[in-house]
Amino acid sequence: MASNYSSATVPSILLLLLCSTSLFVASMAALVKEQPLVLKYHNGALLKGTITVNLIWYGKFTPIQRSIIVDFLQSLNSPKAPLPSAASWWKTTEKYKTGASTLIVGKQILEENCSLGKSLKNSHIVYLASKGGHMGRSVNLVLTAKDVFVEGFCMSRCGSHGSTRGKIRFAYAWVGNSETQCAGQCAWPFHQPIYGPQSPPLVAPNGDVGVDGMIINVATVLAGTVTNPFNNGYFQGPATAPLEAVSACTGMFGSGSYPGYPGQVLVDKSTGASYNAHGVNGRRFLLPAMWDPAKSACSTLV
Repeated sequence: MASNYSSATVPSILLLLLCSTSLFVASMAALVKEQPLVLKYHNGALLKGTITVNLIWYGKFTPIQRSIIVDFLQSLNSPKAPLPSAASWWKTTEKYKTGASTLIVGKQILEENCSLGKSLKNSHIVYLASKGGHMGRSVNLVLTAKDVFVEGFCMSRCGSHGSTRGKIRFAYAWVGNSETQCAGQCAWPFHQPIYGPQSPPLVAPNGDVGVDGMIINVATVLAGTVTNPFNNGYFQGPATAPLEAVSACTGMFGSGSYPGYPGQVLVDKSTGASYNAHGVNGRRFLLPAMWDPAKSACSTLV
Protein backbone atom coordinates (compact mmCIF):
# COMPACT_ATOMS: atom_id res chain seq x y z
CA MET A 1 0.00 0.00 0.00
CA ALA A 2 1.35 3.44 -0.86
CA SER A 3 1.85 6.15 1.71
CA ASN A 4 1.03 9.79 1.14
CA TYR A 5 3.08 11.17 -1.71
CA SER A 6 4.58 14.55 -2.44
CA SER A 7 4.22 16.26 -5.78
CA ALA A 8 6.11 18.48 -8.16
CA THR A 9 3.19 20.83 -8.41
CA VAL A 10 2.01 22.87 -11.35
CA PRO A 11 3.57 26.37 -11.06
CA SER A 12 1.12 29.09 -10.02
CA ILE A 13 1.15 32.85 -10.64
CA LEU A 14 0.56 34.78 -7.43
CA LEU A 15 -1.66 37.86 -7.68
CA LEU A 16 -0.69 40.54 -5.15
CA LEU A 17 -3.49 42.85 -3.92
CA LEU A 18 -2.01 46.20 -2.83
CA CYS A 19 -3.68 48.67 -0.50
CA SER A 20 -4.44 52.00 -2.15
CA THR A 21 -3.30 54.04 0.84
CA SER A 22 0.42 54.55 0.40
CA LEU A 23 0.91 55.73 3.98
CA PHE A 24 -0.57 52.50 5.31
CA VAL A 25 1.67 50.41 3.06
CA ALA A 26 4.75 52.33 4.09
CA SER A 27 4.00 51.97 7.79
CA MET A 28 3.28 48.25 7.47
CA ALA A 29 6.51 47.71 5.49
CA ALA A 30 8.41 49.26 8.38
CA LEU A 31 6.75 46.94 10.89
CA VAL A 32 6.69 43.64 8.99
CA LYS A 33 9.85 41.90 7.81
CA GLU A 34 9.75 39.04 5.35
CA GLN A 35 10.15 35.78 7.22
CA PRO A 36 12.86 33.37 6.01
CA LEU A 37 11.70 30.19 4.31
CA VAL A 38 12.31 27.31 6.69
CA LEU A 39 11.83 23.63 5.93
CA LYS A 40 11.45 21.97 9.29
CA TYR A 41 13.17 18.65 9.92
CA HIS A 42 10.64 16.17 11.33
CA ASN A 43 13.28 13.73 12.66
CA GLY A 44 12.64 10.98 10.10
CA ALA A 45 15.11 8.93 8.08
CA LEU A 46 16.71 10.50 5.00
CA LEU A 47 18.21 8.67 2.03
CA LYS A 48 21.95 9.16 2.37
CA GLY A 49 25.03 7.37 1.06
CA THR A 50 25.01 5.62 -2.33
CA ILE A 51 21.48 5.54 -3.76
CA THR A 52 20.62 3.42 -6.80
CA VAL A 53 18.06 4.95 -9.16
CA ASN A 54 16.23 2.25 -11.13
CA LEU A 55 14.33 3.47 -14.19
CA ILE A 56 11.02 2.09 -15.42
CA TRP A 57 10.23 3.53 -18.86
CA TYR A 58 6.50 3.25 -19.52
CA GLY A 59 5.49 3.90 -23.11
CA LYS A 60 7.68 4.78 -26.07
CA PHE A 61 10.76 6.91 -25.52
CA THR A 62 13.37 7.34 -28.24
CA PRO A 63 16.96 6.30 -27.47
CA ILE A 64 17.93 10.00 -27.52
CA GLN A 65 15.23 10.85 -24.99
CA ARG A 66 16.39 8.09 -22.67
CA SER A 67 20.00 9.19 -23.01
CA ILE A 68 19.15 12.78 -22.01
CA ILE A 69 17.60 11.63 -18.75
CA VAL A 70 20.30 9.05 -18.01
CA ASP A 71 22.99 11.65 -18.70
CA PHE A 72 21.26 14.00 -16.26
CA LEU A 73 21.23 11.37 -13.51
CA GLN A 74 24.89 10.57 -14.14
CA SER A 75 25.71 14.28 -14.12
CA LEU A 76 24.57 14.54 -10.49
CA ASN A 77 27.58 12.40 -9.52
CA SER A 78 30.17 13.80 -11.93
CA PRO A 79 32.68 16.40 -10.72
CA LYS A 80 34.23 16.73 -14.20
CA ALA A 81 31.62 19.00 -15.80
CA PRO A 82 32.40 22.74 -15.89
CA LEU A 83 30.77 25.00 -13.32
CA PRO A 84 27.96 25.70 -12.82
CA SER A 85 27.24 21.99 -12.94
CA ALA A 86 24.44 19.58 -12.15
CA ALA A 87 26.76 18.02 -9.55
CA SER A 88 27.22 21.36 -7.78
CA TRP A 89 23.42 21.78 -7.76
CA TRP A 90 22.95 18.33 -6.17
CA LYS A 91 25.69 19.06 -3.62
CA THR A 92 23.22 21.29 -1.75
CA THR A 93 21.51 18.10 -0.51
CA GLU A 94 24.68 17.42 1.55
CA LYS A 95 23.70 20.35 3.78
CA TYR A 96 20.64 18.46 4.97
CA LYS A 97 21.28 16.23 8.00
CA THR A 98 23.44 13.09 7.84
CA GLY A 99 25.53 14.01 4.83
CA ALA A 100 25.76 13.28 1.12
CA SER A 101 23.48 11.31 -1.20
CA THR A 102 25.31 9.88 -4.20
CA LEU A 103 23.01 8.76 -7.02
CA ILE A 104 23.96 6.00 -9.45
CA VAL A 105 21.88 4.63 -12.31
CA GLY A 106 20.80 1.04 -11.74
CA LYS A 107 18.61 -1.20 -13.86
CA GLN A 108 16.42 0.07 -16.69
CA ILE A 109 13.13 -1.64 -17.49
CA LEU A 110 11.32 -0.92 -20.76
CA GLU A 111 7.52 -1.16 -20.75
CA GLU A 112 7.03 0.09 -24.30
CA ASN A 113 3.82 -1.88 -24.90
CA CYS A 114 2.00 -0.22 -21.98
CA SER A 115 0.88 -3.45 -20.32
CA LEU A 116 -1.45 -1.55 -17.96
CA GLY A 117 -2.94 0.63 -20.68
CA LYS A 118 -2.45 4.34 -21.25
CA SER A 119 -4.53 5.66 -18.37
CA LEU A 120 -2.85 5.02 -15.03
CA LYS A 121 -3.95 5.44 -11.42
CA ASN A 122 -1.63 5.97 -8.46
CA SER A 123 -1.81 2.25 -7.66
CA HIS A 124 -0.47 1.50 -11.16
CA ILE A 125 2.52 3.78 -10.54
CA VAL A 126 3.35 1.88 -7.34
CA TYR A 127 3.00 -1.45 -9.16
CA LEU A 128 5.31 -0.31 -11.96
CA ALA A 129 7.81 1.06 -9.44
CA SER A 130 7.92 -2.32 -7.70
CA LYS A 131 9.42 -3.80 -10.87
CA GLY A 132 12.65 -2.03 -9.94
CA GLY A 133 13.04 -4.27 -6.89
CA HIS A 134 13.42 -3.46 -3.21
CA MET A 135 17.13 -3.93 -2.65
CA GLY A 136 18.93 -1.66 -0.17
CA ARG A 137 18.97 2.09 -0.63
CA SER A 138 17.24 2.74 -3.92
CA VAL A 139 14.65 4.88 -5.65
CA ASN A 140 12.50 3.35 -8.37
CA LEU A 141 11.66 6.08 -10.87
CA VAL A 142 8.71 5.59 -13.24
CA LEU A 143 8.79 7.73 -16.38
CA THR A 144 5.67 7.88 -18.54
CA ALA A 145 5.61 8.78 -22.24
CA LYS A 146 3.78 11.76 -23.74
CA ASP A 147 0.67 9.73 -24.73
CA VAL A 148 0.21 8.15 -21.29
CA PHE A 149 -2.35 9.72 -18.94
CA VAL A 150 -1.73 9.54 -15.20
CA GLU A 151 -4.18 10.38 -12.42
CA GLY A 152 -3.70 14.02 -11.40
CA PHE A 153 -1.18 14.73 -14.17
CA CYS A 154 -1.40 18.34 -15.38
CA MET A 155 -4.34 19.09 -13.08
CA SER A 156 -2.40 19.14 -9.81
CA ARG A 157 1.05 17.67 -10.40
CA CYS A 158 3.85 17.14 -12.89
CA GLY A 159 5.49 14.37 -10.90
CA SER A 160 5.41 12.88 -7.42
CA HIS A 161 7.26 10.66 -4.98
CA GLY A 162 6.25 8.42 -2.13
CA SER A 163 7.02 5.18 -0.33
CA THR A 164 5.34 1.88 0.37
CA ARG A 165 4.33 0.61 3.79
CA GLY A 166 4.79 -2.74 5.44
CA LYS A 167 7.73 -5.11 5.80
CA ILE A 168 9.08 -4.40 2.33
CA ARG A 169 9.40 -0.63 2.08
CA PHE A 170 10.88 1.28 -0.80
CA ALA A 171 10.91 4.82 -2.11
CA TYR A 172 9.57 5.55 -5.57
CA ALA A 173 8.95 8.52 -7.82
CA TRP A 174 7.12 9.30 -11.02
CA VAL A 175 7.42 11.98 -13.72
CA GLY A 176 5.43 12.28 -16.95
CA ASN A 177 6.28 13.75 -20.35
CA SER A 178 3.93 16.73 -20.70
CA GLU A 179 4.77 17.66 -24.31
CA THR A 180 1.31 16.94 -25.76
CA GLN A 181 -0.78 17.21 -22.59
CA CYS A 182 0.22 20.32 -20.64
CA ALA A 183 3.61 21.68 -21.68
CA GLY A 184 2.51 25.15 -20.56
CA GLN A 185 2.26 23.84 -17.01
CA CYS A 186 4.81 21.05 -16.64
CA ALA A 187 7.44 22.07 -19.22
CA TRP A 188 7.48 25.79 -18.42
CA PRO A 189 9.63 27.85 -19.10
CA PHE A 190 10.20 25.97 -22.39
CA HIS A 191 6.58 26.56 -23.36
CA GLN A 192 4.35 29.58 -22.85
CA PRO A 193 2.36 29.27 -19.61
CA ILE A 194 -1.35 28.56 -19.76
CA TYR A 195 -1.98 31.35 -17.25
CA GLY A 196 -0.28 34.59 -16.37
CA PRO A 197 2.21 36.76 -18.31
CA GLN A 198 2.82 35.42 -21.82
CA SER A 199 6.55 35.96 -22.08
CA PRO A 200 8.39 34.15 -24.90
CA PRO A 201 9.40 30.60 -23.91
CA LEU A 202 13.04 29.69 -23.44
CA VAL A 203 14.78 27.39 -25.92
CA ALA A 204 15.16 23.90 -24.44
CA PRO A 205 18.87 23.03 -23.93
CA ASN A 206 18.56 19.50 -25.37
CA GLY A 207 16.09 20.39 -28.10
CA ASP A 208 13.18 18.47 -26.58
CA VAL A 209 10.55 20.53 -24.73
CA GLY A 210 8.92 17.47 -23.17
CA VAL A 211 12.10 15.79 -21.95
CA ASP A 212 13.83 19.01 -20.88
CA GLY A 213 10.68 19.72 -18.89
CA MET A 214 10.92 16.22 -17.41
CA ILE A 215 14.46 17.00 -16.23
CA ILE A 216 13.13 19.89 -14.13
CA ASN A 217 10.52 17.62 -12.55
CA VAL A 218 12.89 14.65 -12.10
CA ALA A 219 15.25 17.02 -10.29
CA THR A 220 12.35 18.18 -8.12
CA VAL A 221 11.10 14.74 -7.08
CA LEU A 222 14.57 13.26 -6.53
CA ALA A 223 15.58 16.12 -4.23
CA GLY A 224 12.29 15.63 -2.39
CA THR A 225 12.84 11.88 -2.20
CA VAL A 226 16.28 11.99 -0.56
CA THR A 227 15.36 14.79 1.89
CA ASN A 228 11.83 13.59 2.71
CA PRO A 229 11.59 9.94 1.64
CA PHE A 230 9.05 8.69 4.19
CA ASN A 231 7.01 11.84 4.81
CA ASN A 232 8.86 12.72 8.03
CA GLY A 233 12.00 14.43 6.76
CA TYR A 234 12.39 18.03 5.62
CA PHE A 235 9.29 19.95 4.58
CA GLN A 236 7.12 22.94 5.35
CA GLY A 237 3.35 22.89 5.75
CA PRO A 238 1.05 19.86 6.11
CA ALA A 239 2.52 16.40 5.54
CA THR A 240 -0.25 15.68 3.04
CA ALA A 241 0.80 18.60 0.83
CA PRO A 242 4.36 19.48 1.82
CA LEU A 243 6.69 22.08 0.36
CA GLU A 244 10.01 20.29 -0.06
CA ALA A 245 13.62 21.00 -1.06
CA VAL A 246 12.75 22.14 -4.59
CA SER A 247 8.95 22.41 -4.66
CA ALA A 248 9.28 25.19 -2.06
CA CYS A 249 11.21 27.17 -4.68
CA THR A 250 9.01 26.61 -7.73
CA GLY A 251 9.50 28.77 -10.80
CA MET A 252 13.00 29.96 -9.84
CA PHE A 253 15.91 29.18 -12.18
CA GLY A 254 18.18 32.22 -12.10
CA SER A 255 18.80 35.47 -10.26
CA GLY A 256 16.02 38.02 -10.30
CA SER A 257 13.26 35.44 -10.80
CA TYR A 258 9.68 36.23 -9.85
CA PRO A 259 6.31 34.57 -10.60
CA GLY A 260 6.11 34.18 -14.37
CA TYR A 261 9.80 35.06 -14.95
CA PRO A 262 12.41 32.29 -14.54
CA GLY A 263 15.28 34.70 -13.86
CA GLN A 264 18.57 35.39 -15.61
CA VAL A 265 20.08 32.18 -16.95
CA LEU A 266 22.89 31.29 -19.35
CA VAL A 267 22.24 31.28 -23.10
CA ASP A 268 24.18 29.38 -25.76
CA LYS A 269 25.15 31.94 -28.41
CA SER A 270 24.98 29.47 -31.29
CA THR A 271 21.67 27.77 -30.50
CA GLY A 272 19.90 30.27 -28.26
CA ALA A 273 19.25 27.50 -25.74
CA SER A 274 18.86 28.47 -22.09
CA TYR A 275 20.54 26.54 -19.28
CA ASN A 276 22.17 26.94 -15.90
CA ALA A 277 24.02 23.65 -15.44
CA HIS A 278 26.64 21.64 -17.31
CA GLY A 279 26.57 17.85 -17.28
CA VAL A 280 28.30 14.78 -18.69
CA ASN A 281 28.77 14.23 -22.43
CA GLY A 282 28.53 17.94 -23.10
CA ARG A 283 24.92 18.10 -21.88
CA ARG A 284 23.33 21.23 -20.49
CA PHE A 285 20.29 21.42 -18.26
CA LEU A 286 18.00 24.01 -16.70
CA LEU A 287 17.63 23.13 -13.02
CA PRO A 288 15.27 24.71 -10.49
CA ALA A 289 16.31 26.47 -7.31
CA MET A 290 16.83 24.35 -4.20
CA TRP A 291 16.32 25.38 -0.60
CA ASP A 292 19.70 25.76 1.10
CA PRO A 293 19.54 24.86 4.83
CA ALA A 294 22.65 26.94 5.55
CA LYS A 295 21.00 30.07 4.14
CA SER A 296 17.32 29.27 4.89
CA ALA A 297 16.66 30.46 1.36
CA CYS A 298 16.09 29.19 -2.16
CA SER A 299 19.39 29.11 -4.03
CA THR A 300 19.90 29.14 -7.82
CA LEU A 301 23.02 28.09 -9.69
CA VAL A 302 23.31 31.41 -11.56
